[in-house]
Amino acid sequence: YILPLDLQPGGDITEFLLVPYFGACVHTPPPPPNQIVYVTSAEPIRVERLWSAVWVTGQLTADQHMNDMGDAAYTIELIETEPYRR
Repeated sequence: YILPLDLQPGGDITEFLLVPYFGACVHTPPPPPNQIVYVTSAEPIRVERLWSAVWVTGQLTADQHMNDMGDAAYTIELIETEPYRR
């Protein structure tokens, strides 16, 4: 699930936390850092459904990112995001 860190009017974002369940880090204590991924994108992406799960494709590194919303143990440079489908 996407937790935007820089939500712009219209729904565009360039950085977000990828979290394991909806609402993580907002209304509950955040998951441990090994369950949170900090994601950055060179191009803004449009987020239309924050309550929907997503697939994220990109370069994963073991770079930590500390944030008030939750600390991430990993970073992804985003290539693509798409809705999760079973």
